[in-house]
Amino acid sequence: MSAVIKVENLSKRYVIGHQKQERYSALRDVIADSAKGIGRKLLNSVSRKKSLNGDATREEFWALKDIDFEIDQGDRVGIIGRNGAGKSTLLKILSRITEPTTGKVSMKGRVASLLEVGTGFHPELTGRENIFLNAAILGMSKAEIKKKFDEIVYFAGIERFLDTPVKRYSSGMYVRLAFAVAANLEPEILIIDEVLAVGDAQFQKKCIGKMEEVSNEGRTILFVSHNMAMISNLCQTGILLEGGQITADGEVSKVIQHYYKESNNRKELSNRSVGSEAVELVGVELIGMNRNMETTIHDKFTIRMRYKIKKNIDARCVPNFHYFSADGNCIFVSNANDISKMPPGVYNADCRIPGGLLNEGIYFVGVAVTSYFDAGNYRVEFYDRNALTFNVIDPMDEKSDRYGYVGPVPGVLRPKLDWCVTGGEI
Repeated sequence: MSAVIKVENLSKRYVIGHQKQERYSALRDVIADSAKGIGRKLLNSVSRKKSLNGDATREEFWALKDIDFEIDQGDRVGIIGRNGAGKSTLLKILSRITEPTTGKVSMKGRVASLLEVGTGFHPELTGRENIFLNAAILGMSKAEIKKKFDEIVYFAGIERFLDTPVKRYSSGMYVRLAFAVAANLEPEILIIDEVLAVGDAQFQKKCIGKMEEVSNEGRTILFVSHNMAMISNLCQTGILLEGGQITADGEVSKVIQHYYKESNNRKELSNRSVGSEAVELVGVELIGMNRNMETTIHDKFTIRMRYKIKKNIDARCVPNFHYFSADGNCIFVSNANDISKMPPGVYNADCRIPGGLLNEGIYFVGVAVTSYFDAGNYRVEFYDRNALTFNVIDPMDEKSDRYGYVGPVPGVLRPKLDWCVTGGEI
């Protein structure tokens, strides 16, 4: 397929102003400084870089630095990264809202963007008027707009408020209409930022289905989200931004793994402790997997949590692991068994996952320690929701029991159970 988006050596620089910090000033100092300022103005022209609060300094900040990538027609690309990584800046440049400092962006076809709640619509115009305005901006004729109008209104679910100025819409209504307009006006490229987080779960699912439909028609989608489940479900490929640069790209599952691996490394390098005054997390690791955090549906592996009990507690400190599927649903929780009250010290908690249990896909693990007291109450000492991520693959060999079938196997779990088939010829 031909590339519909081509980005070459793209960089974006911002200039940040800082004010020099000074000591505390009394009222007499302020009056004296003001008098000096008036005197200077009378004597000569003073540089505007000076202020009563000190000298202004300027700093260059590169939101993006030397970005290169290509996206083919019909691709669904997820762009991920921490806050401040440059994701929104990149989308604003691709949407032609912001000019790059250096580099070149080549795009083929009409672009529809859904970036922030409150952008793209005129607040004084009604929902009806904004639909026609946005369609006209995309270059659609009046006949084309009328053909799509009912579909947009039905998808957004705002029939009763169609002739109300959008400034009176709730954030949820605004996003529903904005997405309906962007997705149904048949752009060749659809760019969507984190705004879908405003909608409820049902609407998010509806949007994912619409984006898949749009992509199957040969249109290209760029999607930014902190929700890895949504990225995993929708996108085929991923781009990971870190400090304004691309640190990973390719198959979306591998990019997500790289993102979490980097997050885990940052946790290990930081001095920030996870825990309470009584118990803290020391570390988490996967044992029995390759360097890419991958295993097969046949192989067993171990998740090890290292934690420290810092003082005597009149309770049983129980390690527990929470396992999540790629769509963010908790598939099961496992507690350590036969735990008694333990003295202060450093402990390892190993949870062994047998082969023939999990289906192929991406999984996330949350780790915790909960103190259970004799009176029946409990206290969560710590809970790290995204401690680890790993990928389970199906090698499609004889042990996979596929009998020639090569499609996806439904479900999150895929337990290897004992079967017995009896009977004979009739």
